[in-house]
Amino acid sequence: MGESFGEQLMEDSAFLRADRRLDTELVDRLILQLNRIYPQVLTDKEATKFRNLDVPTGFRLGELLTHLQGKGEEACREFYRALHLHVEEVYYSLPTRLRLRDSLDPLAYPRVSQQRYDQNERGPLFFLGCFSVAMGMALLYYFGEAKVTGGSRALGMAALGLKRKAQEVLIWYTEESLMV
Repeated sequence: MGESFGEQLMEDSAFLRADRRLDTELVDRLILQLNRIYPQVLTDKEATKFRNLDVPTGFRLGELLTHLQGKGEEACREFYRALHLHVEEVYYSLPTRLRLRDSLDPLAYPRVSQQRYDQNERGPLFFLGCFSVAMGMALLYYFGEAKVTGGSRALGMAALGLKRKAQEVLIWYTEESLMV
């Protein structure tokens, strides 16, 4: 069905060694995760060896990846799990993850970059134009109604959701404008 985690790790190794986001602190976190949670993957002695700060981080990471590939499929899977947990942005930018994402059915899993947002393509002037037309129509409707009924119907409807004193004032104003 797909390639094994060991094969994926072999393919991703060059990318991981070159990625500047995997600094000393993050590599140490990955080593500690594998050592504490999965001591069968990385023993205390092996973890101490890979955490030696006298050795450059890129070299230690390369040795760790080679060591995990030698340990087998489970060790490689746990490395990916730790990477996903601690450095998610690196995990999702791995070559094997990108290939896997691209191979998914585009109809079932549309990529964000492929989705279209029509209102964003037309820009802010289109939005302002539509908003202006809607606002103009609302103002024409409101002021057209005010000439015919003196605004009484709008004020009477506005009074429905107000407190008792405010309702009385608006209803009084509405009645006064109808009498004039």
